[in-house]
Amino acid sequence: MKIKELVEYLNHRFLPVYQEDYDNAGFLLGDDGCELSGVLCTVDVTPAVVDEAVALHANLIVSHHPLIFGGLKRITPSSATGRLALRLLQQGIAVYAAHTNLDNLDWGVNAILAEKLGLADGRILRPVAGVLRKLVTYVPTDHADHVRQALFQAGAGAIGAYDCCSFNSQGLGSFRAGQGCNPFCGTVGQLHHEPETRIEVVYEQRIERQLLNRLREAHPYEEPAFDCLPLANDFQRVGAGWVASLPQPLDVSQFLQLVKSRLHLPVVRTSALCRPLVQRVALCGGSGSFLIHDAVAAGADILLTADLKYHDFQAADDRIVLADIGHFESEQFAKELFYRVISEKFSTFACQISEADKGYVYYI
Repeated sequence: MKIKELVEYLNHRFLPVYQEDYDNAGFLLGDDGCELSGVLCTVDVTPAVVDEAVALHANLIVSHHPLIFGGLKRITPSSATGRLALRLLQQGIAVYAAHTNLDNLDWGVNAILAEKLGLADGRILRPVAGVLRKLVTYVPTDHADHVRQALFQAGAGAIGAYDCCSFNSQGLGSFRAGQGCNPFCGTVGQLHHEPETRIEVVYEQRIERQLLNRLREAHPYEEPAFDCLPLANDFQRVGAGWVASLPQPLDVSQFLQLVKSRLHLPVVRTSALCRPLVQRVALCGGSGSFLIHDAVAAGADILLTADLKYHDFQAADDRIVLADIGHFESEQFAKELFYRVISEKFSTFACQISEADKGYVYYI
């Protein structure tokens, strides 16, 4: 099996199209035409992780944080990233990253963190906007079901936990075929009226090309009429942060002890414990101070995130408890997600979770 086959599958599952503009997710380094010998899953690509990959004969590292992030103008031993890249190339080890796209998926970093804390009934805290569109097309009524099914199979018609969603209305279409046409119905040069069904389906913009190709394949007309309309609706399955609930309220100090225990944290930094009880919990793996107001608006009692500055704690303003649980610590289960996704599909090579991946921050 070639590395590129796994990369294609990872792109299908992790959807790099949903990474933030500043990010650099995807296949970053190496020759994807090589045979795959093994995969090592990690949060960071560090010298210790590279040593581990060499010892395990793994020639692909799948990481959460991109090895090449802010732009790399030269690959030389003069920088830490350059030294790592040179070693990886010398050892024939490729690197793939799923970063903010994995943060943004509704089953990604934040969802697994909520799972580890025993939270339920979760949803995206700040859903993305501008990625949903609506396809409207007109089909001879006798062929409407065939075209609808083709659109569903291409990925259209999903709304939340529902699929195969469409709206259909009946009408009368008209057209006149010109010279050189081969009309499905009607006669060249004569005005024709045809009973038609108007089909409307919602879809993600990322699938538009393949959706329209499928429409043209399934539609009986040689020139199908259709409209692609942008929607203002938020897309509830992709976005920043997560908000969920505990089965029962807990004393805030008791909940923070639970967080420390479940995530193996030596310390948690918090704002004033202004909420005596915690039930509604907002969280964001990595740097999540930008979601403080969203968490308050969602009725959260506490926001778990990382990289909070002094004035971020001030912004809590006794409306919510803020808890900084550490950047690596809040995203540590990303490597477990990688392992799950790869192992459930492939069994022809070794896939392992890094034991050398410890993060860059130490607590004394």
